[in-house]
Amino acid sequence: MKRLLLIPLIVVGTPLFAQTSMASARVPISANPGVESARELWGQLTGYVTKSAEQMPENDYGFRPAANVRSFGEMIGHVAGAQNMICAAALKEPAKSEDDIEKSVKTKAGLVAALKTSTEYCARAYALTDAQSAGMTKLFGQDRTKMYALMLNATHNGEHYGNLVTYMRMKGMVPPSSQPAPAAPTR
Repeated sequence: MKRLLLIPLIVVGTPLFAQTSMASARVPISANPGVESARELWGQLTGYVTKSAEQMPENDYGFRPAANVRSFGEMIGHVAGAQNMICAAALKEPAKSEDDIEKSVKTKAGLVAALKTSTEYCARAYALTDAQSAGMTKLFGQDRTKMYALMLNATHNGEHYGNLVTYMRMKGMVPPSSQPAPAAPTR
């Protein structure tokens, strides 16, 4: 009787063990999975915001769906300024005002450049290790972890990308996240 119970365990358990072993062999173990996950999310969302900024015609940078919301250009400036402020907190560096860019830069070229510059600055924050990101910082007057700042920045970019999607759809444009992926090169 004991032998019969072992056979199903061996038959069922062996494929499960093999799947687990094969899966862990394919996925490299990261030393910083928290920051790497935050960086991946932030990179994707910031890429969409940047592509939106590049694709919107300059004459539509003043477009706003309603009088009480930011224009498309102001939204790009806001994201750039917020990135500078939030990533400065993650890096524990002095921050500029969140609305500096939104209030001072008015051209498409200037706003796209400011967004790209703020993204380059934030890349330094997203290069922190998980241990470093567990350290504390001040953000909006509250004690937060640096990881919280990184996640807030990514979330904030996603929130405003959603706004930009609406602006683009209202202008008859297809937002970057809905555009077909570029075809792979053929050999």
